[in-house]
Amino acid sequence: MTNCQSQLKVLIRRDEIKKAVARLAREINRDYQGKRPLLVGVLKGSFVFMADLVRQLDLPLELDFVKLSSYGSAQESSGQVKVVQELETPIEGRDVLVIEDIVDTGLTTSFLLDYLRQKKPASLKLCALTDKSSRRKVAVAIDYLGFTVPNKFIVGYGIDYDEKFRNLPDIYAIED
Repeated sequence: MTNCQSQLKVLIRRDEIKKAVARLAREINRDYQGKRPLLVGVLKGSFVFMADLVRQLDLPLELDFVKLSSYGSAQESSGQVKVVQELETPIEGRDVLVIEDIVDTGLTTSFLLDYLRQKKPASLKLCALTDKSSRRKVAVAIDYLGFTVPNKFIVGYGIDYDEKFRNLPDIYAIED
């Protein structure tokens, strides 16, 4: 996909994203009132979403990041998930909220949630900007969801294709 730019179609505009982030922040502020959650961003895709989200949270919170690998440079997940960067913060007894850019087949997200559960958090919830539920292979409960997207490869707002297009302010579908 060398000339992808001409094949991009706007799927979700930045003003819609901004409204969804504000809605998610309100829900998280409500549910975590009186708590001090640890937000765990899944790198690299969640960083734009997470930055916008945390600026709207009115809670004492901490941040940490985990980096997983399952795609490489392909559009299809390899199905083999590995932890590339571990958490630095101990999570035992903590309220943990995972921040994810997209839940697709569910394989990577399910792997991460199982991995984190083994570390015995007090609670574990998932906030995803996008959900491509039509491709789900493993059931994943999303506690806070921005958008359900069609079965198309998407980029922008932190989501990439082979490390490209993360900087786009809207979310685009790559058209064949």
